[in-house]
Amino acid sequence: MHRGWHGGAGRGGRGPGRGGWQQADLPDAGDAGAWLQGRLPDGWFAGVPEVTVDREEIVVVGELPPVDGTFDDTEAGRADRAAAVAGRISRFREQTREERIEIARQAEHRYGRKVAWGARIGEDVELFTVASVPVMTRLRQPERVVLDTLVDSGVARSRSDALAWAVRLVGEHADEWLGELRDAMARVDELRAKGPTGDE
Repeated sequence: MHRGWHGGAGRGGRGPGRGGWQQADLPDAGDAGAWLQGRLPDGWFAGVPEVTVDREEIVVVGELPPVDGTFDDTEAGRADRAAAVAGRISRFREQTREERIEIARQAEHRYGRKVAWGARIGEDVELFTVASVPVMTRLRQPERVVLDTLVDSGVARSRSDALAWAVRLVGEHADEWLGELRDAMARVDELRAKGPTGDE
């Protein structure tokens, strides 16, 4: 089952890109996690959902109850458990579809971002329809060589796929550092808000 990378940020609605010029024209989404926690129906998730925010999207991932039954630690048992998990997540997705659409519509109006959903059971995470946003960048030859090596070796299908793979890898292995960086960015936001306005 697909395991989505959440980057470790955005819990409680604070996500990357916050505080810079890039979000000057977007509504503040700092309270998105709290708003969604209050808006979601009771009983949907076991505990508070994980909410990750960036400039384009709000992703909500909630924990579902574990599947019933005992599964042997064999290939067949693991396959049965994976099928049970997939079935449980599929049931949640279908049963909550209409209400999720309405909640997403309200959140999109409030925060100016698309809303995507996902569900987790233990270590298994399935993300529903999430946005794939093009990001333009310029790379020098040594950087292009890295991407081409990933493509030529079959790790990635294209330069675009290789770049996305590299970003995921950084996110998985630099999670603690990225978290500290986002905390520092949030502190800058707070200091900027407390600074002199020039009014007399």
